[in-house]
Amino acid sequence: MKKAYMRIQQAGYILMSTILLVGSAPAADWPQFLGPNRDGAAAESEPMVKGFAFSGVKFRWKHPVGTGFAGPVVVGDRVILFHRINDQAIVECVDAATGTEEWRYTYSNAFKDSFGFDNGPRACPTVAQGKVIIHGAEGTVQALDLTTGKRLWGFDTVKELNSPQGFFGRVCAPLVTEGKVIMEAGGANGKGAAGLIALSLDDGRVLWQCLKDEASYAAPILKRGGGASFPAIVAWMRNDLVVVNALDGGVKFQQKLRSDADASVNGATPIWCGEDKLFLSACYDVGASLWQWKPEGKLTRLWQKEDVLDAHYSTPVHYDGYLYGFHGRQEFGQSLRCVRAQDGKVMWESGRVAGGTLLRVRDTLLVLTEAGELWLVDASPTKFNRRGQEQILRGGHRSHGAFSNGVFFARDDRQVVAVDLRPREE
Repeated sequence: MKKAYMRIQQAGYILMSTILLVGSAPAADWPQFLGPNRDGAAAESEPMVKGFAFSGVKFRWKHPVGTGFAGPVVVGDRVILFHRINDQAIVECVDAATGTEEWRYTYSNAFKDSFGFDNGPRACPTVAQGKVIIHGAEGTVQALDLTTGKRLWGFDTVKELNSPQGFFGRVCAPLVTEGKVIMEAGGANGKGAAGLIALSLDDGRVLWQCLKDEASYAAPILKRGGGASFPAIVAWMRNDLVVVNALDGGVKFQQKLRSDADASVNGATPIWCGEDKLFLSACYDVGASLWQWKPEGKLTRLWQKEDVLDAHYSTPVHYDGYLYGFHGRQEFGQSLRCVRAQDGKVMWESGRVAGGTLLRVRDTLLVLTEAGELWLVDASPTKFNRRGQEQILRGGHRSHGAFSNGVFFARDDRQVVAVDLRPREE
């Protein structure tokens, strides 16, 4: 009887979680890193992206920002920006239609990148239940009121959990589920290991902590769709691939998956290929792999290959059985590739580019290169077809963009731009 009751209780948690997620993220929002479902795909209700008009790019607005790699997020008529100017970390809320600032929150920030690369924040904000959750490169997690920008609570992962800086600072984009803010802290304290933690969305208290592992540069995700007996979190930590119960932090699966080289990172976030297949990719001789999900939370590797789709920092996207993403180390040059998910067969690749990020709007890939170009590419395995290319930003940047209501939002180290891609006639 007890086991039957637990199964019913777990099913109720999953149903309620689904209702909360759907209810808190309207179809056209881009409320977190990699979009509504954290998979790089815009809502299917978004309009088709036809291409650029003969007059070129139509900028809705441009807004100045400072340093950092935290991309914009969009909820309703608000765009949330996270950046740094001098010794101040800045969270801004601007109007999605005009780019006009509605509120601003700042705090002192002394973070210094070990390689002198960039001292700004890395992690995209997450908006959930009227709160903006930010995670600075210095390790501070804070919740702000979405309407006013007022600080609601804060948690210092360095002070409380001895979170290490790592190579490039803390970069985990907060994941909100079950009333919890899930974070990779990579630390420990008197209560034990704290590689992965859950903070209360209400007040920032630690609700559970688990895993003796370091934080990676890949964000945690939720199990998508059915086929799980508990609300599951999948996280690719620095050393291990893990599955954790969101309710209590119980570890359901853990397997070592990292490079033998110490100077390496897992930078691309895992993505679902349908409901029961998980794709992972990294450079540094790790390669790409496809995993089968089991209802009890186990993962079984179906295939693993190198030189197929080795993602350095940019997360690929999945569409209709195929994966699209940047292959290769950024410093050596990359190419955009299409790979068949079932077996890793390379279908096509573009010419060599410096690197970039991408997202999907229905059957179109919006590719933002490190040269500051926006490409419109068909999400089709038939051939590489770039049907549009326009300069929208300065070169040398690698933030992920956002897409909401037909508008593409992207940034470099000086400005955020809103590019209107809704169909229009000349």
